[in-house]
Amino acid sequence: MKLFDGLARYQPQALGVLRIVTALQFVEHGTQKLFNFPAGEHAAAALSGLPLAAGILEFLGGILLALGLFTRPVAFLLAGEMAIAYFVAHMPRDFFPVNNGGDSAISFCFIFLYLVFAGAGAFALDNRRNA
Repeated sequence: MKLFDGLARYQPQALGVLRIVTALQFVEHGTQKLFNFPAGEHAAAALSGLPLAAGILEFLGGILLALGLFTRPVAFLLAGEMAIAYFVAHMPRDFFPVNNGGDSAISFCFIFLYLVFAGAGAFALDNRRNA
């Protein structure tokens, strides 16, 4: 379609925006677990084990992705974390993601998996390291 043919030249910028926005949402999950900010039902008084590991990965991994630093390996690690989160924390509640609260874990998992293959896009520190 001719209407959309010209948009392909903006693919690196669109990928960069997808990476940054997704990473900032992911950081928020980490700050909620680690610092109870924003205050919510997912914060735990004393984190240990898997929730602590998840909070650290979400916070630090999200920051690295937002900066576009070590994008592919970090995205690979975070995709795995979200797959584990889905099967350990969400799927046992109910088979359907809309009922078990796991739809965001699935979305994060596949966006991160896409970043493993596509790279960071524009606005990434990885682009300066590789230059």
